[in-house]
Amino acid sequence: METLFEKYKNHKKIIGTLTHIKSAAAIEALGYTGVDFVMFDMEHSPLSINELSSYITASSAANISSIVRVSEGKREHILHALDIGADAVIVPSITNAQQVKEIIKYAKFSPIGERGYCMSRSGGWGFAPQSCNGLKNYMAHCNQNTMLIPQCETVGCVDNIYEITSLNGVDGILIGPYDLSIDMGIAGEFDNPKFITAINKIIDACKKNNKMLINFAGDTDTAIKYFNDGFDAILFGIDIIMYINNYKNALNVIKENI
Repeated sequence: METLFEKYKNHKKIIGTLTHIKSAAAIEALGYTGVDFVMFDMEHSPLSINELSSYITASSAANISSIVRVSEGKREHILHALDIGADAVIVPSITNAQQVKEIIKYAKFSPIGERGYCMSRSGGWGFAPQSCNGLKNYMAHCNQNTMLIPQCETVGCVDNIYEITSLNGVDGILIGPYDLSIDMGIAGEFDNPKFITAINKIIDACKKNNKMLINFAGDTDTAIKYFNDGFDAILFGIDIIMYINNYKNALNVIKENI
C-alpha cells in the first residue's frame, strides 16, 4: 500500500474523512469508497486506546491510511498512537515553535527526535518488511513515512507558522478553520479578509518549506475550492454527520413522493 507520505511526494490529491461513529465495520466499509485516510479523533471523541488499536487495524485491512489526532502533545499520547500503527499524528492547540520542538522529540526517532523504541504493531513486532533490515533502517523508515502534523488553529500558530514549518520533523500542517476563526474573534467568518489573509500565510509557509497542507471541508464545493487553492489534502466531513444527512435526505425524498 502506498503510504500517505508517498502519495504526497507523488503529488496525488489526498482525501480523507473524520470518524466519530466508533465502529470497526464502518471504518472497513470506507475502504470501498476511495478515501485515502481516516482520522481518529482522540481530542473530541471518547475513544479509548484499545478502541483506537482495533480501528487502526480495520483501516489497515481496508488499505486506508490512519491519522490520529491526539488530545494533547504529551509523550505517551503520541507514542501510543505511533506504536499501534498510526501513519500520522496530529497535535492540536499549537501556538509556538517550542511546543513543536517538544512533540518532534516524541514522534521522531534519532537523529531527528528522541522517540522510544519497542517491538510493537507499527513494525509488525519485528517481522514487518520495514523491520527486517536492522533497527537503523526501521527508524529511518518511520522518520520518513510516519508523519507529524501540528494543527494550526490559533493566532499564535499563524504568527509563528514560518518557523514551525521550517522545523525538521514537521511533515505537514492541518488547519482547524473553526477554532482558528474563534481565536481570531471572527467565529465562523471564513470570508472575512483577516481570516483569508491568515489562511494565505499558512499556505505560503507550507509551500516555501515543502510541507503537506491539509484543511477541513464540510461540503464538496469547499473541498474543490481548497484543492484549487493549492491544498495537498482535504479532511472531508465527519462520518456521523454524513450518515445523518444521507438518511435525512433520502427519507425526505420518499416522504415528498408518497
